Amino acid sequence: MSAQKRSILVTSALPYANGPLHLGHLLEQVQTDIWVRFQRSRGHECHYVCADDAHGTAIMLSAERLGISPEEQIARVHAEHSRDAGDFLISFDNYYTTHSDENRHWCEYIFARLREGDHIVEREITQAFDPEKGLFLADRFIKGTCPRCKAPDQYGDNCEACGATYTPAELIDAVSALSGATPVEKQSRHFFLSLDSLVDMLREWIDSGTLQPAIANKLREWTDAGLQAWDISRDAPYFGFRIPGEKDKYFYVWLDAPIGYMGSFQEYCDREGLDFDRFWRPGHETELYHFIGKDIINFHGLFWPAMLHASGLRTPTGVFAHGFLTVNGTKMSKSRGTFINARSYLDHLDAEYLRYYFAAKLGGGVDDIDLNFDDFVQRVNSDLVGKVVNIASRCAGFLKKGHDNCLAADCAEPALLEDFLAAGDTIAARYEEREFGKAMRDIIALADRANQYIDQHKPWVLARDPANAGEVQAICSVGINLFRVIMIYLKPVLPAMADRAENFLNASLDWPALGEPLLGHRLRAFTPLMTRVDPKAVDALLETGREEAPAGDAGTGEKPVAAKAKQQGQAPRAADAEGLADTIDFDAFMRVDLRVARIQRAEQVDGADKLLRLTLDLGELGEREVLSGIRAAYDPAALEGRLTVVVANLAPRKMRFGVSEGMVLAAGPGGSEIFLLSVDSGAAPGQRVS
Repeated sequence: MSAQKRSILVTSALPYANGPLHLGHLLEQVQTDIWVRFQRSRGHECHYVCADDAHGTAIMLSAERLGISPEEQIARVHAEHSRDAGDFLISFDNYYTTHSDENRHWCEYIFARLREGDHIVEREITQAFDPEKGLFLADRFIKGTCPRCKAPDQYGDNCEACGATYTPAELIDAVSALSGATPVEKQSRHFFLSLDSLVDMLREWIDSGTLQPAIANKLREWTDAGLQAWDISRDAPYFGFRIPGEKDKYFYVWLDAPIGYMGSFQEYCDREGLDFDRFWRPGHETELYHFIGKDIINFHGLFWPAMLHASGLRTPTGVFAHGFLTVNGTKMSKSRGTFINARSYLDHLDAEYLRYYFAAKLGGGVDDIDLNFDDFVQRVNSDLVGKVVNIASRCAGFLKKGHDNCLAADCAEPALLEDFLAAGDTIAARYEEREFGKAMRDIIALADRANQYIDQHKPWVLARDPANAGEVQAICSVGINLFRVIMIYLKPVLPAMADRAENFLNASLDWPALGEPLLGHRLRAFTPLMTRVDPKAVDALLETGREEAPAGDAGTGEKPVAAKAKQQGQAPRAADAEGLADTIDFDAFMRVDLRVARIQRAEQVDGADKLLRLTLDLGELGEREVLSGIRAAYDPAALEGRLTVVVANLAPRKMRFGVSEGMVLAAGPGGSEIFLLSVDSGAAPGQRVS
């Protein structure tokens, strides 16, 4: 990485102004914020802007139900979003709204440039129309009976019961979800962004290295199949920006949403006196990055760069997509208490617990992230309180009691301190590549070394004899300097804890200060830097979000698969001949994600007769810790470096001796006859196994 100062603009996807922030939003905002704070800590110019996505039919209808104007609706939600993001320590330079004069200006500017370049075409289309509400209906506002399986109350584009896809016209007994009226077909003139002339540009963009490999591959599939023109207009009534020169046509919300990045940054630049063009016009040595969820990559990977390029504006330096968030191994669910709003979390738990846990799980790819609350409690308490904070707390008391909070004038272990400082280059590279999980593992490994150093020298024993006062001061001074290096590395993730540590250390925790050890330096009084997660608070959080389970779900006495089939009007799947297990279909089997893994470390588990603790390298997926019952069959030392196969998408499982984050594949009758699945030495960790 170059030491040259960089000028960077960063955005995260715009939350919709129709409800509160939830933990899925926070996964993305925390990921972005950590990367932004890292860049700032390194001394780079890094601006972070976002906004509420404030337009569309849904917001118009929601405001109507509440008896308020759309403007009042989005103002209320904006205040809530800003408060909740702030309490999660998200360091926006500007959090704005797409319903702004700045955004209107850039929407009209881009539309005009697209029109001048012959990229806008007009067509007559036929749509479903609600004669009672007097508006055209999106697919999600139409319900009826599935034409395939005949399940009732299904949406206009797909059936949740059988998974079939169809058009609203194919629904049986279709009705408007808004009024109950039968939709009629009606024609309307719409504006489309034609991508035909921009396909070559998009192919070059996709191949430029701007995107993650998995995302680039998905976009190539779409361009190879042929890109359809994109409908960028909507008919009145609609809450949004009216298209210039039109009486009843509005820009589609997904046209003005990404332009909202520009609108937010424009307002920020006007307020702070920054040069807007430096970041949005070609020819400047600035960088532009978007952090988004993988579900909106078509907008950010195809439509957005096409719009920018055709308008004479710069395209992004990088678009970083992340996976979905699951909670306790399942999709967020109100009935399970796992659909958790940001404010509900904050009412029970410290924001930095979640910031650290997300960091420990995030990698540079697009894999889904699971928030397993058992693992959450164990990891935060062990890593942050039991290891990192423990270094400072166990040294501070000795320095206060015998040395008036003053550190030794010389470093007693320069080689050890140098090792900690040398790790900074690797950790910085991890942050830069968004491999936060790997960075956290590196940092906690340093915390382990620092605690081992203190354990080996036992200052609590030496302090019994006043003649050892100088040695005690020297040991604890080394410990405090090691703690400071660790906190510099953790500051992007734990900014509030870092502020408290800076106050205690009476010194900067910014990255450039790494090479300045604290020698002959006076500390301030130590105060607790973080308390343990209380499992009761987690239970209370989950209970807050819990709703009564729907009929036919948990509590019926039926197996889940049978209960679900019963709800859908289908016969339960047959169990096997001996009644041992329900069968699964091929699609369910194909969801099992088998990956090559290299066994980095293997060690016996104290107190366990059958288990080995395996640390697995899964390439881009990061490292996993798996507890495997193969101790009788394998010498741990013989396993290290070996390639095997792991079920990579298995939800973490809390066991007596820790949390297991996957399953290695093995076969055999048991005991000493257990055989790990072997992989050819030419395979790469993380490679899929088919």
